Amino acid sequence: MSSVSTNDIRVGMKVEVDREPYLIIGNEFVKPGKGQAFNRIKLKNMKNGRVVERTYKSGEKIDLADIEEAEMRFVYKESDGVVFMDEKTFDQITIRNELVGSNSQWLMEDVVFHIVFYKGEPIEIVPPTFMEMVVTDTPPGVRGDTASGRVLKPATTETGAKIQVPIFVEEGEKVKVDTRTCE
Repeated sequence: MSSVSTNDIRVGMKVEVDREPYLIIGNEFVKPGKGQAFNRIKLKNMKNGRVVERTYKSGEKIDLADIEEAEMRFVYKESDGVVFMDEKTFDQITIRNELVGSNSQWLMEDVVFHIVFYKGEPIEIVPPTFMEMVVTDTPPGVRGDTASGRVLKPATTETGAKIQVPIFVEEGEKVKVDTRTCE
């Protein structure tokens, strides 16, 4: 396993601490007036999302995580999980429903997802930032409704995702959805 010195650490690197994969979200070099310099590093656990802060002596080594990232196409749902296919090798894998979690609202056939693997096991599914979806249910927009300052209304898409759309959007229309904000 390769390692990196605290002097060479950059935000966005993926490291292994206590046999868990972490993403570096902050790195502060501290040189106190007395004593040895150190790095105060903010780490986000890639499995559960918790953020921790660790201090390392300057020049100390940290192991890099065994992370692989792949672009995989959603194929179909099963009772115990979701099947994805690798774009290059055409290998198929089934990912447990627990891991898919809230991303199940974005599952559409033939959409390519970004999947992160740690030691060969999938740990994160990232949907595309923007997806085109058909609105299946939304209340009708009332003319003059913008006076209240309300320019968005709730809607449901073909996959069951609850999103916010402008008041002029009607059922059956195709909209571009930002999967980060549900708008």
